[in-house]
Amino acid sequence: MSAHQIFEHAPLGSIIQFTDGTPRPPERHRKKLQAWLERNNSGRLIRKRGETIVGYTDIPAEITLHMQDLGSRSVIVMRILRSFSVNTDLSFSILERPATGSFLVLERPGSEAELVHVAANRQDAEEWLTRHGYPKAVLKEVTADDAAADVVEGRAAA
Repeated sequence: MSAHQIFEHAPLGSIIQFTDGTPRPPERHRKKLQAWLERNNSGRLIRKRGETIVGYTDIPAEITLHMQDLGSRSVIVMRILRSFSVNTDLSFSILERPATGSFLVLERPGSEAELVHVAANRQDAEEWLTRHGYPKAVLKEVTADDAAADVVEGRAAA
């Protein structure tokens, strides 16, 4: 499926895989493997940004995936994020959707909100917020409609 279909159908919190279709190189070819991983990997969908116009320039919609956190001893030093335009040539698939009943912690309200945490329940989400301090955070429960598979093998289900 395309990045545009991910933008339209995948809920925040989903694990998204992207690929260019090339085979994985052997582990011993470290540089080739690292380059391959730049175009063939997976991450959690944390943000969807709609199309914007700046002056006379159209900036297409994009999705952002959280790839990994770098740090030690439960202190995150850097978050690795990847953003993809809906016009990218990569292929995408949804590996996992957030579970029904789980809670998404969004950094702020609105359509441009970014996902900062997925909690198993409301209590866990509120506890996480007390430790991490996002003053404008919003909790959003994942409903059965959000978690339902409305895209099947790259086509919208009827």
